[in-house]
Amino acid sequence: MTKKILSPDSYVFETIVIEDLDHVLSITLNRPEKKNAINDVMSNEIIYALNFAKQSDHIRVIKIQANGDVFCAGGDLKNMWSKNDETTSTVPKIGDVEDISLMIRNLNKPVVSKIQGNVLAGALMIICNSTHAIASSDVTFTAPEIKRGIWPFMVMAGLFRVMPKRQGLDFIMRGESIDAETAEKYGLINHHVPKSELDSTADLLVSSLVQLPPNTMKMGLAAYNKQDRMAFDEALPYLREQIKLCIDSEDAKEGIQAFIEKRQPNWMEEEDES
Repeated sequence: MTKKILSPDSYVFETIVIEDLDHVLSITLNRPEKKNAINDVMSNEIIYALNFAKQSDHIRVIKIQANGDVFCAGGDLKNMWSKNDETTSTVPKIGDVEDISLMIRNLNKPVVSKIQGNVLAGALMIICNSTHAIASSDVTFTAPEIKRGIWPFMVMAGLFRVMPKRQGLDFIMRGESIDAETAEKYGLINHHVPKSELDSTADLLVSSLVQLPPNTMKMGLAAYNKQDRMAFDEALPYLREQIKLCIDSEDAKEGIQAFIEKRQPNWMEEEDES
């Protein structure tokens, strides 16, 4: 049985700020003085928050954002070479930095990245694996690892699932930045908006996702991830079985009944896992 994750209210978080409100869990990266670089403490706190979101059925959407001028500078290189165990965080250790990508991709819930500042290196793992990414028009995206004698190995898993291969290879081989317009063209983000419109655009997207059937959303995203790993001939029979299950679900019954009665559906939530 999966270990029950306690509410974030039970712990002190040092590097992120968490808000659980109106079916949305907001995770705000909060190391602006370090360009929100991900150290061991931050990676563990992010993983804990994502685990809580996965286990909590009242949470329908996760929003990832950041304080400061930079969204995230990737991994904290100083932390890689010099471990510092001094922290005020009381969050129990449950994972490592690579688990961030795995958790975001396998949440089976909408994950919206609201990008107010530049994105560098390992931060691309967050962007690539989110279901949605909205950026301010003035931000840039960079995979500079090659210039440090490092190859962005873990970034590739998500990057080449959203970017064309030639453009993605050029992006990581030369380590040069691309602007938001190019990032949208290549599929790295959904779209970009003027900075003054970023908050309202992201909030509108999040609110629209919250209003959709949560259990169908979970079932659909789980099926999407599973069929993505299948050969086409295997995927079709699997998806045929999933549509049968979906049509028999409570969400489908409520959605069809609401359509017939010309009213807004009242989506029910499953009980949280124990």
